[in-house]
Amino acid sequence: QVQLVESGGGSVQAGGSLTLSCASSGYTTNLYCMAWFRQVPGKEREGVAGINTYRNSWYADVERGRFAVSRVNANNTVFLRITNLKPDDTAMYYCAAHSYSGACSEYRANYIHWGQGTQVTVSS
Repeated sequence: QVQLVESGGGSVQAGGSLTLSCASSGYTTNLYCMAWFRQVPGKEREGVAGINTYRNSWYADVERGRFAVSRVNANNTVFLRITNLKPDDTAMYYCAAHSYSGACSEYRANYIHWGQGTQVTVSS
């Protein structure tokens, strides 16, 4: 069993920055891919960014210059740094992970472990 717990969300003004963190626990020896998704009410959950154990990362249709994903393999913690926040970034941000080596992408169905989410609210 794997547990993922996100933290770092909050309410910020446009132009600000946040770093989201996702800590894992339980059977975490083979979390090949860890990623971030986000969701707003009434819309599908969408991929933001992810990274594998080799630190190869992917970014979905987001402004790559404002998003940066990183991880610490020693404790399978993943981070998402968001700068120059915009109101459109308002969403619940979810951490996700899976163990399928060779498949680290925004394909949501691959991810079998999910956190409860952390809310990010950006005001103009």
